[in-house]
Amino acid sequence: MPPDHKPHLLLIEDSEDDAALVLQTLRQAGLKPTLRKVESAPELLAALAEETFDLVMSDYNLPGFDGAEALRLLRRHSLEIPFIVVSGQIGEEVAVEMMRNGADDYVMKDNLARLPAAVERSLEQARTRKQAHLLESALKESHTRLRNIAAYIPGIVLQLLLDKNENWSFSYMSEGCRALLGLDSQEVMRDPGLFFDRIAPEESVTFVQAMQESARALTDWNWEGRIRGSGSDEVQWVSLRASPRPAGDGSILWDGMLINITPNKKTELELRHSRQQLSKLSAHIQSVKEQERTRIAREIHDDLGGTLTATKIELMRLARDLVPGSDLALQHLHSTEALVDSALDTARRIATDLRPGILDLGIVAAIEWQSAQFQKRMDMPCKVSCAVEEIALDDEIAMAMFRIYQETLTNVAKHAGASRVDVLLEADEHHVKLTVNDNGRGLVDADLSKPRAFGIRGMQERAINLGGQASVSQSTIGTTASVNLPRSLPQSMETAASDAQHLLFSSGMMTKPAAPAAGTIRKEKST
Repeated sequence: MPPDHKPHLLLIEDSEDDAALVLQTLRQAGLKPTLRKVESAPELLAALAEETFDLVMSDYNLPGFDGAEALRLLRRHSLEIPFIVVSGQIGEEVAVEMMRNGADDYVMKDNLARLPAAVERSLEQARTRKQAHLLESALKESHTRLRNIAAYIPGIVLQLLLDKNENWSFSYMSEGCRALLGLDSQEVMRDPGLFFDRIAPEESVTFVQAMQESARALTDWNWEGRIRGSGSDEVQWVSLRASPRPAGDGSILWDGMLINITPNKKTELELRHSRQQLSKLSAHIQSVKEQERTRIAREIHDDLGGTLTATKIELMRLARDLVPGSDLALQHLHSTEALVDSALDTARRIATDLRPGILDLGIVAAIEWQSAQFQKRMDMPCKVSCAVEEIALDDEIAMAMFRIYQETLTNVAKHAGASRVDVLLEADEHHVKLTVNDNGRGLVDADLSKPRAFGIRGMQERAINLGGQASVSQSTIGTTASVNLPRSLPQSMETAASDAQHLLFSSGMMTKPAAPAAGTIRKEKST
């Protein structure tokens, strides 16, 4: 008991002398009590209504009133005040019965020396009980608060225990269990198998693997998967996030949450599907564009080129047929012939840009030719290294490789400030790889994130659409561009073109060509 504590005591006693003796005994023991004496039940009730007491002492035998009745009155009013019987005559059986009914102790009047210790012990036990009640109330309040908070969380708050024998049990599961799983939380805590039965069979392996890794390394348990909801056919995506901690005896306890991510997952899957559709569409558009370039190049070469060549021949014949002395006319013919030569050169250049004929000789020859053109135009060494003379590629792969290489050289010319370019072309059984190094100013991350960095993004998208990859990064002396493509078109691409074409037609972005008019026949000119 604290040394400055002055307990306020209530004494039920009809003898003034006995009351004075009790007070004297307590004071001689060092206690400093204040004491109020009552003799009857009405006086007891009045005192309890007027004051708060730390302890009640009661004689057992009183005129018309006894200690047993006093104790019943206290408990009837839900008063948990310590109660000590102080009596001159009380049998052992009565004393035991009083203790069973809630009395803390009993002291015989002929042995009051025990009273101070009994008072101190009872007061200490009362303080201990009060603290326990306060802690219990705080715990209940905390539990209620947690339960209320958990009830508003869109998912399940849970505690999952894995014992040393790898037996599962749920220490806690919030009421969100019913909304997510269609099961009562208490039911699941009694039978954990109900929860695991809800996990989709194809997801159970990843669930257990994630749990085992978390248990082994004591790292967070992160898992996403599908579960069956309240309906037998209802499938929902959920995300489990839980933190482990040792629970003793080799057990592990996870505190975590299981939340419904079905709307987010559906959005993610829709975005992924949309991305795949756009990728197919991009690849198809790229293919159509190359086909159109080839067609236009052929038209320029065959039709326009043939017409210009025939025109030049006719001009040459006309020059031979001119009569002597027609100098002015001959001058005009030569001037016109020069214009035709310029038009022929322009037509060849446009046709070559649209679809280089050198590609017909293979990718190695095409890369070497393009490198020579770049070296001539930029007056910059552009060395090509390739261990083989030819690499067999599908036409679309070869065209994509060549176009990416052209875009790479364009970037070097525009941005690198380089004085040398080294090109490595290599292949294995399934892939072809092109690596371009320059010794220019290098590349920083900001260059890749520019809103209008379409060249690099176009290279990467083109490679991805063909089942490959392209990258541009800073090297030790400049910039390295690398593209890795399959040597043959992936089989999945065979249906991608038709899917993309269907998407174009259905969206109105393309219209199907009209049937030729009756009697109309288009003939292809030979070279």
